[in-house]
Amino acid sequence: VTYVMTHDSIGLGEDGPTHQPVEHLAICRATPNTHTFRPADVVETAEAWELALTSTRTPSVLALSRQNLPTLRTSHSAQNLTARGAYVLAEAAGKRQAIIMATGSEVEIALRARDILQAKAIGTRVVSMPCMELFAAQDAGYRRKVLPAGAVRVAVEAAARQPWDRWLLGERGRDGKAGFVGMEGFGASAPAERLYAEFGITAEAVAAKVQALL
Repeated sequence: VTYVMTHDSIGLGEDGPTHQPVEHLAICRATPNTHTFRPADVVETAEAWELALTSTRTPSVLALSRQNLPTLRTSHSAQNLTARGAYVLAEAAGKRQAIIMATGSEVEIALRARDILQAKAIGTRVVSMPCMELFAAQDAGYRRKVLPAGAVRVAVEAAARQPWDRWLLGERGRDGKAGFVGMEGFGASAPAERLYAEFGITAEAVAAKVQALL
């Protein structure tokens, strides 16, 4: 079974705070034997759709945005990268000091935060994590390659922090300093751009969180 769900965050606009599903990603990810996909762009959406169509044992949830999003993956890959659950979307230039993780519409924010940090000579890797369940199913070596110990980790998602702690703190709970930029309650009625600014889910806020942890 494939569930295609839209209006995935506070970015849905002006329909009111209780229409904004800040808790639903955590609920879906907590459901056993379910793959929850939150793709960042049209390429990840196509990859997630392929995985949903070919899954024979596991239901899939595709959590899609209401607002328009840019295409972030512009170079061809023969491999379905979403099948790995998470992957390096942008590598640090120079010495890697920070890793920013994100899903969906917040991946664009993570990339802009990387630009801010790189301009200050803070080497920053961006990891897109469209499916936590598939990433957890990868071998430990791959997970360590994507999320090596020693760098500051910050996750950004317009939702509750709860599902992120495994990847923020490390699977042993002691991989280094970590922070989260996201939601602690319901949203509000306003255009998406204003809501993201009001709740501090911006590239500037992510960059500031990284700098505060360094």
